[in-house]
Amino acid sequence: MKIVQERIYEGKNIYSHKKCIRIDLDLEGYCETPSKDIPNFNFNLLKLVPELYTHRCGIDEVGGFVTRLKEGTYLAHICEHITIALQNKLGIEVAYGKAREISGDRYYIIFQYQYKNTAIECVKLSVDLINSLIKQNPLNFEHRIELLNEVLRKEEIGPSTNAICKSAKEYNMPITQLGDSGFYQIGYGKMGRIIEATIGDKTSCIGADISCDKLLTKKLLTNQNIPIADGEKVFNIIGLLKAGERIGYPVVLKPQYGSKGRGICLNIRNEKELLKCYNNMRRIYSDILIEKYIQGNDYRVCVIDYNVVAVSLRVPPFVIGNGKDNLKKLIQDINNNPLRGEDHEKPLTKIKIDNELISCINKKGFSLSSIPLNGEKIILRDNANISTGGIAIDCTDDICEENRKYCINAAKAIGLDICGIDICVNDIRKDISKNNGVIMEVNAAPGIRMHHFPCEGKKRDVGKAIIEMLYRGKPKNIPIISVTGTNGKTTTTRMIGYILSKMGHCVGMTSTDGIYLNNECIHKGDDSGFNSAKTVLFNKDVDVAVLETARGGLIRKGLAYDVADVAVITNITNDHLGLDGINSMEELSFVKSLVGEAVKEDGFVVINADDKWSRSIINRIKAKKIYFSKYKDNDLIQKNINDGGIAIFIENNQIFVVNNNKKYCLSLIKDIPISYNGILQYNLENVMAVCGALVGLEVDYCMIEKGLKEFMPNENNIGRFNIYEVEGKKVILDYGHNIEGYKAVLSSIKKLKSNNKLIGVIGIPGDRKDEAAYNIGDVCSRELDRIIIKEDRDSRGRNSGEIASLIQKGVLNANKNANVQICLDEIGAVEQALKISNQGDIIIVFYEELEPIIELINNKKKIKELDLNLANL
Repeated sequence: MKIVQERIYEGKNIYSHKKCIRIDLDLEGYCETPSKDIPNFNFNLLKLVPELYTHRCGIDEVGGFVTRLKEGTYLAHICEHITIALQNKLGIEVAYGKAREISGDRYYIIFQYQYKNTAIECVKLSVDLINSLIKQNPLNFEHRIELLNEVLRKEEIGPSTNAICKSAKEYNMPITQLGDSGFYQIGYGKMGRIIEATIGDKTSCIGADISCDKLLTKKLLTNQNIPIADGEKVFNIIGLLKAGERIGYPVVLKPQYGSKGRGICLNIRNEKELLKCYNNMRRIYSDILIEKYIQGNDYRVCVIDYNVVAVSLRVPPFVIGNGKDNLKKLIQDINNNPLRGEDHEKPLTKIKIDNELISCINKKGFSLSSIPLNGEKIILRDNANISTGGIAIDCTDDICEENRKYCINAAKAIGLDICGIDICVNDIRKDISKNNGVIMEVNAAPGIRMHHFPCEGKKRDVGKAIIEMLYRGKPKNIPIISVTGTNGKTTTTRMIGYILSKMGHCVGMTSTDGIYLNNECIHKGDDSGFNSAKTVLFNKDVDVAVLETARGGLIRKGLAYDVADVAVITNITNDHLGLDGINSMEELSFVKSLVGEAVKEDGFVVINADDKWSRSIINRIKAKKIYFSKYKDNDLIQKNINDGGIAIFIENNQIFVVNNNKKYCLSLIKDIPISYNGILQYNLENVMAVCGALVGLEVDYCMIEKGLKEFMPNENNIGRFNIYEVEGKKVILDYGHNIEGYKAVLSSIKKLKSNNKLIGVIGIPGDRKDEAAYNIGDVCSRELDRIIIKEDRDSRGRNSGEIASLIQKGVLNANKNANVQICLDEIGAVEQALKISNQGDIIIVFYEELEPIIELINNKKKIKELDLNLANL
């Protein structure tokens, strides 16, 4: 077995609304070999991965998967389950997965993940394990599990970040990790806020830098009359000894720049100890401070937005003797607590046995082999940092008003909107200035797990306080409108964006012709996929996102956003079948339905009630529905009206909306330019889809009407049924690229009531099926007087002339006397159409590249104007 391809889905996707990974596998000849037929395979597998015993595997009982193994199941299925089980073994709660055949030895598996890199390493180990069991070659499984744990520790979200993200989720705010950086963005667009642990995007870099400099911090606090420990910086041994004598023992030595209690020597009682500690520190640190050692309890005060939100008493790590076990064993027993992790990944940190710990217990006359008396309490460290194994007791309700003010003033003096302030005093309930207490440090990026997981007392939701500070109150995301379907997506997207921008919004829009920010194109191309949507969602100027969401992006990468406020499904018709494993209309409809499924509970899905396949996915959609139809008596329209919902329809050449049993006229059809006085029926459908989306967003009806009237075909909807006058002929440009698009455009042209010839420049993308090319030719032969077949510059895997030949066969099969010719170059084909046409004729061009054709048309006009000017001389 080997891995052929991987595809990572960061959000909702066509397989699941959970984060998933798809792995394509080559079973290398074992596609028909069940596990029971491989010697010792099942026995050894279950011995190595006992977590598999709990898997149900479609059988509604624990052990269902083991039953399947005994009956004989296949390797792709087993690989899926091992990958999930390995993640479970690491403490990751995932359960969803499936395996499916592609063809022959090629299978794909889908499995849920929380941490991408860890999950990829799990599936690699699954494949290696299966291969080792088949070949009966030993695999150092325990070592590989250790490596997995290392990957997970580097990737796992820390408790502080997790607490903030958890609070954001309670407000239904989306959270996105920025690469593998440890930075996370909450919300989208203008409402996006970036955090790194407990550093917010408005936290002052200067404040953070100042807090890292303990000497400068002391000076700023002194300036504000905030009690601190007496101390100074030392530069040599003479200065050290003089400072020690002046301050008076016991003293503390600490690095000027440091964190998490690293390098600090506490409770130095005489000159001999002072010199020893100083000489040891000089090997590591160049900048060293000496301070008075203050006896008292160690408190951490968390200040958010210059308010005290949590206070904890930090207790150094300790053990209680039982009269039997030595200190090393007692420490190991404490570290076996599942709440303790290697670093910050769990509520508590394991107690590390290092030189500082050994030094601390040696001072008390103990060693690691010492056996404390039953009930004897042994303090293991001089400091109480949670990161070195300490525990916390909540004291938020105990802090007195004076100490509260000192902490707030300290935060302001340093300039930190989020900070942790360390206080040493016997009792936090008493004013530190009157009780030999001091503020020891002000810390940027404070850990908050001690407040969320105290060993005693109330939990304090510091994460929520940070979220509410970032948003100055209750968080709210920008509106997202997602538009999918087969035809009409771009026109619908453009029109929604146009009307919202006219209302003063900074609209971020993606479409098949580019990415637009505030009406400025920042990238040209087919931008209807995942990465383009991310461009909009992560732009800090955007206050409304309007996203064209195409089939290809949904299949390859899933949705770029969490949930939309409004989803629009214009229609679902035959297109792209045979690509990306989508071979039927049922499968295509399933893909498109994802957009309708990923909508807020109080959001709306706008659906074409006249379209067969759009109707087929209604049961998959849980959000409220807005139906639109060309017919008032459509059954879904009437049902929504009767239920007090929203329905949009055409009646007496007007577009109406019924909302909450009230009927409103949105516009006269003749006043909507892109409808060409109702000739373009498909654009009327697009207009109704637009109205549905805007009504769902609660846009004022007058603004909708105004936008419909001002949205111009050739100016605001470039390349979609644009009409140009060239040399007395009408040239129509449209992006029809499938059979339904061709039919809609050609039937509309017939309504222009021209008695002259209709000439078509036609073609389709090369990745369409042969049948699609043939059918296009058939349709065009019935509607066009003369046909010129061209090909796209991007052949999409076809040989030159191949797709044109298929279209030509379709033309001639329908009409063997058809006037048809092939001119593969698109511009050459348009020039040929102009050459063979007469005044009054209509030329319809189904283009691939719009700009060169418009440039050709403009040049023709300039030449015409020049000829006229010369004739008048």
